Amino acid sequence: MASENKSAAAFRTIGEVAQATGLAPHILRYWESRFPQLRPITRAGNRRYYRPEDVALVERIDRLLNREGYTIKGVQQLLARDATPIAASVAPAVDDAAGSLAAIRDLLARAIADD
Repeated sequence: MASENKSAAAFRTIGEVAQATGLAPHILRYWESRFPQLRPITRAGNRRYYRPEDVALVERIDRLLNREGYTIKGVQQLLARDATPIAASVAPAVDDAAGSLAAIRDLLARAIADD
């Protein structure tokens, strides 16, 4: 199969993800409608391409639903709760980086003006 020769960072089609996970393509499409975090890239003809992080999320959803016994609503709540701390922890880092970059920009502007 072609996906066996792909790098780990390569995009996967819905068929490749279905075969790798043992899930039917219609289940993957349904999950896309139920879990806003699962958003593969779509190209012409509505063809889906799953990034490695999408495949990891599919595997996590599969584990939670089919092995750990969560309901769809339970997984939705779990994923929503997990996303909130990440966003909150990233925002200060982005602000710090933006402030640092602005300070560097100002320093460079002064150096150019002095030159």
